[in-house]
Amino acid sequence: MFRGPMFRSFVLLISALVIAVTAPMAGAQQKSSHDDTARFLAGMAPSAGSPLTELAKDSDWQRHAKLFDSAWSKLDERQLSKVRAWSTTNVKDPQSVLFYMFSGPDFLYANTFFPNANTYVFSGLEPIGRVPELTEMKAGALDQDLRELQSSLNSVLSYSFFITKKMRVELATGRLTGTLPVLYVFLARAGKSITSVDYIDLAADGSVSTGIDPAKAKAAMIRFKAADGREQTLYYFSTDVSDKGIEKSGFLQFCSSLGTGSSFVKSASYLMHIDAFSKVRSFLLEKSANILQDDSGIPLRYFDLRSWNVQTHGNYLQPLGIFPGTYQNNMRDLYKSNPKSALDFGIGYRWRPKESNLIFATKGSATVTSEPPVTKPADAPKPKASLVTKPKRQKLYKTARLKNKDAGVFAGSPKSN
Repeated sequence: MFRGPMFRSFVLLISALVIAVTAPMAGAQQKSSHDDTARFLAGMAPSAGSPLTELAKDSDWQRHAKLFDSAWSKLDERQLSKVRAWSTTNVKDPQSVLFYMFSGPDFLYANTFFPNANTYVFSGLEPIGRVPELTEMKAGALDQDLRELQSSLNSVLSYSFFITKKMRVELATGRLTGTLPVLYVFLARAGKSITSVDYIDLAADGSVSTGIDPAKAKAAMIRFKAADGREQTLYYFSTDVSDKGIEKSGFLQFCSSLGTGSSFVKSASYLMHIDAFSKVRSFLLEKSANILQDDSGIPLRYFDLRSWNVQTHGNYLQPLGIFPGTYQNNMRDLYKSNPKSALDFGIGYRWRPKESNLIFATKGSATVTSEPPVTKPADAPKPKASLVTKPKRQKLYKTARLKNKDAGVFAGSPKSN
């Protein structure tokens, strides 16, 4: 075969063209991956060769990493290890889909209670937000954003729920805004590897479309892998799940398309105790094979105890005074008459272990066999000055909407708990 000067020149020309096409433009900054960004925000070293490697040498980031390592170590010892053990024993037949209404960005507890779900569906009123390219941020600005991220996570790490007002204020300014930065942190610390992040739109029929401008998106879809390589997906919908808000949003239609799932509710401001949230309440009762919740979720009176088995855990106490009219007499009676297991961890608004409660309701096996189905709230309180009458409920919900907050909307300072 001919190997003359012309051939050698041709080979050199092709090689130069390949290098020109594949090499980055002079001065172009390599973008960091979603997974490396999540690890960096979580105080975990990015992968070798990541453009964030140099930034991780900064003393401010190293302080951040040390703080998060310590916080997560203490959290796991005090709380998460106990939740995992409890869940393994008590959460039977978890479904592949988990519905977590009023969740905000709380992947921390969704994953700890339900680690094997294939699809997580979250909803809250907090905006989706976005995570910028961190290599483009100045060191001083990054340090401030990391401090605000630490502060926004403080309540959920300490008390198991977000103080939503505080979180919204702290993540409304700077470069790390909305729920995505928090979700990134939880995913990374849970040992997940993010593979893609898409912004999606939601039509009234429940169909979704991807490639949406983040500023116009109604949800974010995060695909990731567990440590064992299983592929999982998390949807976070920034949406109003009240009857009025959910009427035309398509959110429940989307959820219905996923089939039967498990449901998780905690620190939900007792919103499903009022008529303004009847549709999401009915959806969960219809589409859930099982429901794990604290007493701020669906009132016991809406469970037909001839077709639901309700297991009680922890202790049922009077709800906090900031939630008047939410005490359930039939819940008290159920706790008195049923054997209950202790909780060695705290959860919900009454976050101290000996004060917390959980019920695990399973459809298809009755708690009682002699009661007729409950068609009317059996323990609905008569209106009194100290109870939540209809006008007060309307005012309560109006306040929540005006302040644009979800679960934890009235949590106040943890010191009040």
